[in-house]
Amino acid sequence: MKNLWAPWRMEYILSDKDGGCVLCEAPRREDGLILTSGATCYAIMNRYPYTTGHTMVVPFRHVADICSLTPEESAELMAVSQKIVEATRCALKPDGFNLGINIGEVAGAGIAGHLHLHVVPRWEGDTNFMPAVGHTRVISEHIEQTHKKIREALS
Repeated sequence: MKNLWAPWRMEYILSDKDGGCVLCEAPRREDGLILTSGATCYAIMNRYPYTTGHTMVVPFRHVADICSLTPEESAELMAVSQKIVEATRCALKPDGFNLGINIGEVAGAGIAGHLHLHVVPRWEGDTNFMPAVGHTRVISEHIEQTHKKIREALS
C-alpha cells in the first residue's frame, strides 16, 4: 500500500455537513481560497484538485444548468475564466489547460446543484501511471502556495 500526504482533506472529512451548498457558502468562508470575484461570479481553488492550480469559476447564484444563466452571468463566467487561465499561465507555466462544465450527476458533476466551470492546468507528462495503475493523483504543491502564486499573478 502506498500513501500520499493530502492533509487538507481531513478538514473536510471532519467538518460539519449541514446539507447546504458548499459553492453558495464558499464566498462567506474565511479560508482564503477565493482568487477573484466579479459582480456575478467568483473563482476559487478546488480543494480536491485534479492537478496543481485546479480552479473553479462559479456563479454566485445557485443554478444547476448553463441554460439558466443570465447573459451577464454567462459573459462574466467566461471573462473570469480567461483571467484565471492567464494568471495560472503566468504563475505556474502549464503546457495547456482543460476547461469544462459537468451538467448533472450522470455527467460527473460532484456538486450537481450549483454550476461551476473547471480550469485545470496541464503539463506534458502529467498523466502518468499513477492515476491509471495506482488510482492516485499526484498534486505537486500545497494548495495555499498555489493560491498565493495565482493571486499574485492576478494583481
